[in-house]
Amino acid sequence: MKVPVTIYSEITPNPSTMKFVANKYILPTGETANFTSKKDTIGFSPLAEELFQLPFVDGVFMASNFVTITKTENVSWDFITMQLREYIREWISEGKEILLKSQELEEPTISNVDVNNLNFDKTEFDHKIAALLDEYVRPAVENDGGAIDYVGYKEGQVTVLMKGSCAGCPSSTATLKGGIETLLKQHIPEVKEVIALNPPM
Repeated sequence: MKVPVTIYSEITPNPSTMKFVANKYILPTGETANFTSKKDTIGFSPLAEELFQLPFVDGVFMASNFVTITKTENVSWDFITMQLREYIREWISEGKEILLKSQELEEPTISNVDVNNLNFDKTEFDHKIAALLDEYVRPAVENDGGAIDYVGYKEGQVTVLMKGSCAGCPSSTATLKGGIETLLKQHIPEVKEVIALNPPM
């Protein structure tokens, strides 16, 4: 049975990405899925796998009630936005599978970035940093069609992982330095710098 679903598109600070927002949740709260190639999607997300069949799709990110699409450079949003919006709306309204299993459960790496090689030990600041990011930063980042994950703290440096429209976006670098760094320094004087990892394209 088809469920009435509305999808609207929103531009993001990253000109290569567009956010498609549904009027219902497509993933459980707090869960995200990030795909940068078709092979990443196999066994994880039938929706992302199908989207990668379209020649202009270069990346798919999903969270709560939205899908952020990264397009290839050779096509304008004017030509593909309606097609993508309708495609996603149809998929959700037909009740097809969106995510079969979480990527995090499958592998100890976060979204294909091997954080184990970064050698982060647990610190007394981990919980506080993660809580500040969840409360103040995550809602704004999701609003722009992306996500942020806390990776670790070492010698005054906080490492985060940017996903979705925030990965590789020039304005997200400014947000990182201006907003996130200032916020963390105010609450935790030991924080000297915030650096971001981007999932490999």
